[in-house]
Amino acid sequence: MRVYLLVMLVAAAVTYLTTPLARWLALRSGAITAVRERDVHAIPTPRMGGVAMLLGMAVAMVIASRMPFLEGVFSQPTAWAVLGGAAMVCLLGAADDIWDLDWFTKLIGQVLVVGLMAWLGGVQLVSVPIAGRTIGSAQLSLVATVLVVVVAINAVNFVDGLDGLAAGLIAIGGTGFFVYTYLLSRDASSTDYSNVASVVVAVLVGACLGFLPHNVHPARIFMGDSGSMLIGLTIASAGIIVTGQIDSAVVSDRQSIPAFLPIVLPLAVLVLPLMDMGLAVIRRVGAGRSPFHPDRRHLHHRLLQLGHSHRRAVVIMYLWTAVVAFGTASLAVWSTSSALWALGIGAAIALVLTLGPLRGHVLRTTPTSRGASDDHPRTDARHRSGAPVDR
Repeated sequence: MRVYLLVMLVAAAVTYLTTPLARWLALRSGAITAVRERDVHAIPTPRMGGVAMLLGMAVAMVIASRMPFLEGVFSQPTAWAVLGGAAMVCLLGAADDIWDLDWFTKLIGQVLVVGLMAWLGGVQLVSVPIAGRTIGSAQLSLVATVLVVVVAINAVNFVDGLDGLAAGLIAIGGTGFFVYTYLLSRDASSTDYSNVASVVVAVLVGACLGFLPHNVHPARIFMGDSGSMLIGLTIASAGIIVTGQIDSAVVSDRQSIPAFLPIVLPLAVLVLPLMDMGLAVIRRVGAGRSPFHPDRRHLHHRLLQLGHSHRRAVVIMYLWTAVVAFGTASLAVWSTSSALWALGIGAAIALVLTLGPLRGHVLRTTPTSRGASDDHPRTDARHRSGAPVDR
């Protein structure tokens, strides 16, 4: 555990120290989020914080590969494939942060990056840890992998609408996921606790934690598409990696349940982003509009409309993520009934805080605090393209 915590600390420290450099690059390259009438933030703010997050992850991975405890993890190309995929998708996002790419170009780029990572690096969804089921063909495995990762990438993109929201959600959900993967590796082997998924999640959580001090309200820099794509790909890849590490003869049915959930989308960590994206698509298509048509009805917008302050809305979404992520991870150590009781109690507390008396007056429509707007568009031209955007 101490080795993983050290790796996480390295990723956090490097990200924290290089974020001012990313901010400088954003200002020099024109990667700045403009303010429009319906935006929540009050001043133009540089984006492209994902570049600093990538640097933190890369340095931490290199150092981890030199540690004797983790040597076996890096004997296979999987971890490096994830880092390579993260680097490519971060560059794609950085291009979008600077030049405002249209949604179709971004989607094609995401598919190509994930396809390369899966095909050349072996990061593929090949089995489901329930009843030993496997995907029937290499082609189907590749398609399933691309679908899962691309959905996760765009789910994070959709939810990143308030200062510190996406980075905090992934840090909290990733911590729950890390706990599960660590317990899984510990149960599978009494002598070797090293685990590819644990390393990947540890460096991701560290990068998110290192970025948060610069991104909490009022943010000095946004992660941009370079960051949202990066963390979406990484957390989904970690969920996929877990499928190749679960031995049905070692892991009980109870323990396989929390592994199955992250595989599907990965649900346990990205429950709020996926819910937000799903509701947005249903809402817009039902109204006869494009699923990428912007509106102000995301989950974070609704919390603001309920009367929560900017920071309180973020904390409430943190709480919901913690309830689901840690409730799922608890299945590795508790009985199903105990885990469900804990999940129910946590959900009840979160619901009371969401709808309870701590709410203030309904937020005025005139922006007074820093956040994001309808799918976070940055320019009028970007809005006309109908593209889904992140900060």
